[in-house]
Amino acid sequence: MEGHIKDEELEVLLNDLLEIYGYDFTEYSRASLRRRINRLYALDKFPSFAEFRYKVKSDEAYLNRVIEELTVNVTEMFRDPSFYKTLREEVLPVLATHPFIRIWHAGASTGEEVYSMAILLHEANLLHKSLLYGTDINPGVLDKAKKGFFPLEQMKQYSENYILSGGSRDFSTYYTARYGKAKISEFLKEKMIFSTHNLVSDRSFNEFQLILCRNVLIYFDKDLQDKIFKLFNNSLELFGFLALGSKETLKFSSVAKNFKLVKANEKFWRKIV
Repeated sequence: MEGHIKDEELEVLLNDLLEIYGYDFTEYSRASLRRRINRLYALDKFPSFAEFRYKVKSDEAYLNRVIEELTVNVTEMFRDPSFYKTLREEVLPVLATHPFIRIWHAGASTGEEVYSMAILLHEANLLHKSLLYGTDINPGVLDKAKKGFFPLEQMKQYSENYILSGGSRDFSTYYTARYGKAKISEFLKEKMIFSTHNLVSDRSFNEFQLILCRNVLIYFDKDLQDKIFKLFNNSLELFGFLALGSKETLKFSSVAKNFKLVKANEKFWRKIV
């Protein structure tokens, strides 16, 4: 079919990304990869796969565009407010008992969830003794996360999400508006570290009380999901929490026996072994 790459061409492209640049997408869900690559292929109007492949191999700026397309997840502040309500009411009071709190947002994308967490911690008077790690395979989105600028028109939605999550303050106190953008307050950024981390190939780098990886694993095949669950298991301290996206589950993984579900309708697990 014209304008679509074939299965074998997709494999060639994935091999290029791994061999030349070290990006390993070989265990990602093929359906998701094919959809995203075909979107780029059509958008940028390539006449042939050979020209598309050449562009990816020879043009680093275009490579970044491809990586961004393959890895960016849709995100927003206080996305799924009931999830953040559970965080507020059931998880943070437990974390409060620790002398120091380490939280890992795996697949942090442009950082909206990390900033949401910082606001929750601030309101629970825990931010001063917390460290938030935001990691992603994609350095481009992490640059955006570090800057903490978001489109001003999204703030209305974020404010509504915040209130539905149990927030009771004026949300506009957490940002300043300038030139059509919202700049997140500096004091929230002081406890954040953003860095690249590849869930496929990189190892655990700390011991955490809470790991959040929401709506990332749906793009991976079952074997890779299991590998990542083992990584999270090794990265969580005993009685630490793991939070997943609404369509994701720990249930069938090889480490499922080490965890118990905290709340049936929210995707929080607690490490019990």
